Amino acid sequence: MLDGVFARNRAGTLNFHPTRRLTALDVAEVLATVQPRIKRLLDRRGLGDGDDDGSASDAWADEAPVLAELAAASVQGTVALGPHRGARLRRLGDPPEEGETPAHGGCHARANGFDLHAGLVVPTGQRERLERVCCYALRPPVTQERLHLTGEGQVRLSLRQPWRDGTTDVVFDPVEFLGRLAVLVPRPRINLILYHGVLGPRAAWRSEVVRRTPTEDARDAGVNEASTAPALEADTPDTAGSRSRGERWASLMQRTFGFDVLACPRCGGRLRLIALIEEAAVIGRILRHLGVPTEIPAPRPARAPPLPVGVRDVDGEDDDPSVFTRCS
Repeated sequence: MLDGVFARNRAGTLNFHPTRRLTALDVAEVLATVQPRIKRLLDRRGLGDGDDDGSASDAWADEAPVLAELAAASVQGTVALGPHRGARLRRLGDPPEEGETPAHGGCHARANGFDLHAGLVVPTGQRERLERVCCYALRPPVTQERLHLTGEGQVRLSLRQPWRDGTTDVVFDPVEFLGRLAVLVPRPRINLILYHGVLGPRAAWRSEVVRRTPTEDARDAGVNEASTAPALEADTPDTAGSRSRGERWASLMQRTFGFDVLACPRCGGRLRLIALIEEAAVIGRILRHLGVPTEIPAPRPARAPPLPVGVRDVDGEDDDPSVFTRCS
């Protein structure tokens, strides 16, 4: 969201009017407003402690009851799968000392289990700080360095920061850990990032507020400013309208994986698409000429998580972690 509003002046141009900086009192007032509304919504769905009968249906529970149950267990901190279903998760750590309370930063409010933070601001022109915010929003949910396999075959997750109750690590059953990861997968047709006001995709003033320079278009298309004239073909006015309707696949590959698919590995020039082959017979003939297999490999069957070294499964076989390295 923007810390201000856009308005037209008498000349017809848009001017931005910034608002005053938020304070902790402003955030507390917003929290006091939304807290009873959220509680009433939970009571209507039968998830709160109110007197409503919870007759309202949950669309997600009706469409995907297993995922809904996993999500509920994730929020409540309980086990959703396995023989210990409904039990509390195993937590490790020391309780905090008496009288020790976490320090609250600016624009932060807590009340009755609700937590609202609005202290992150990116000033105008600080693109590096905006990039750090985007990287934080796109970070993976769990890093490999914080995952460990215990001697009992359990998954131990080290928290990045201790919780308020002193918890530093959480122990999962392997199947339960996979269930927690499944909850983190975005559901279909759910927007993870919402643009408000003039930044919305259908806002009438968006084209005047969000402007792109030719340099930005060339960079997103994977074109170097010092390239030759044919390389700047993507910046012509004829293609500006097509780019506004969607990103090119080469640009997406460049931005996502950092790999320029249009760069020729032999001469360093720019490649261009000549034709798209969809006939299976032609594709097979080309692959055989190149010495590439034409048969689709059979998918490997799923298997249970590996057991600790020395522990035999129900078939009497010893799960050696080196097998996964050789077969990956």
